[in-house]
Amino acid sequence: MPDFDFDLITIGAGSGGVASSRRAASYGARVAICEDSRIGGTCVIRGCVPKKLLMYGSQFSEAFDDAEGFGWTIEPPSFDWPTLIAAKDREIDRLEGIYRKLLANSGVTLFEGRGTVIDPHTVEIAGKRYTTERILIATGARPALPAIPGVELAITSNEALDLPRLPGTILIVGGGYIGLEFAGIFNGLGSQVTLGIRRDLVLAGFDQDIRLSITKVLQERGITIQSGHVISALRKDGDRVVAVSDTGVETSYDLVMYATGRLPNSRNMGLEDVGVELDEYGAIAVNSWSQTAVPSIYAVGDVTNHLNLTPWAIAQGRALAETLYNRNPIEASSHNVPAAVFSQPPVATVGLSEEDARALYDVVTIYRATFRPMKNTLSGRNEQTMMKLVVDTATDKVVGCHMVGPDGPEIIQGIAIAMKCGATKRQFDQTLGLHPTAAEEFVTMRDPVA
Repeated sequence: MPDFDFDLITIGAGSGGVASSRRAASYGARVAICEDSRIGGTCVIRGCVPKKLLMYGSQFSEAFDDAEGFGWTIEPPSFDWPTLIAAKDREIDRLEGIYRKLLANSGVTLFEGRGTVIDPHTVEIAGKRYTTERILIATGARPALPAIPGVELAITSNEALDLPRLPGTILIVGGGYIGLEFAGIFNGLGSQVTLGIRRDLVLAGFDQDIRLSITKVLQERGITIQSGHVISALRKDGDRVVAVSDTGVETSYDLVMYATGRLPNSRNMGLEDVGVELDEYGAIAVNSWSQTAVPSIYAVGDVTNHLNLTPWAIAQGRALAETLYNRNPIEASSHNVPAAVFSQPPVATVGLSEEDARALYDVVTIYRATFRPMKNTLSGRNEQTMMKLVVDTATDKVVGCHMVGPDGPEIIQGIAIAMKCGATKRQFDQTLGLHPTAAEEFVTMRDPVA
């Protein structure tokens, strides 16, 4: 065997990179990891965690509104944006410290600097070269911005987490999960929010009933949704930003935010020079074992643009470590992966949409329930929860489960276990419900709607 400095060098210390590196080291591999930003990656530093903390903060306005129906008298509450941001930053600092300790305690060598692939067995980090038997790319993705005049006046989800002040009015361009989550945050904190989307409904690619339900609720909560919305340019007007539509209509906002997708962080790393295949967006092509076209180079997580979910990156990373360093070949499975959109109310889903199921199976049976949650009866809130099951009629297996409503992500996690085990609709029906809960509706739906 060649005398390498390391058995594995991981480029990128986000969720996937840290998970794979730690597990590989636990099996005796000599592992190094490098990062040119903060340790923890998108999820911990500028994604899932800080975004959800802001979401929690924004939900208090809803609680204050609902409290009167339950007998509470509350003085007009006030909100201080800098206080929330400072609290969020303290928590992120704490989590980054934990990630650093996890790496150190696992015996993983941490290099702070940008990693570049020199050849299939050499990585350059901060001007110094290290040899390695294998290389793992786990560099994640970044927000994408359109090539329009004045786009530098807009912010992305990165900057939205650290704004010096709360905007009075904000245009969020994009109807995907990031756009919806920030729309809920800013709306809950008192901003006047406009959501600009190209299609008629938000969340393209999700089940149609989810899209219809959440679009309706967002509008009921005071979020303006502009469909068929295409911005051709941005320009400055004093302290405000003017968005110019493709039809020439000009609208002024305190802030414009783009949430129109993300691009893999794969360029200018030397990957193409050594034979790693990238698609037109920069996504690294890998096989089911996370291996690229170069046998010694692997990739996991958002940089592959397969399932851009933190648990999927972690699953890929751990499977890779098991395969390479524990003689335990594992292919990460993307079947029945649960997902959530932490909008307000949240969206949760696992399995197939009705549309995808009908394309795959001969006959599909649909069960759907729409109801007013018990909490809303006293608060006076008229929002409806939507719950849906998609069943393959021939086998009776539940192949899709969807929900829009409070606690949806917490509920769907348990449903995902059942679906992973191949649960049938009959088994759902035989399961006793927890009463009174919203979750019991998933085991009490008897009459199909389609």
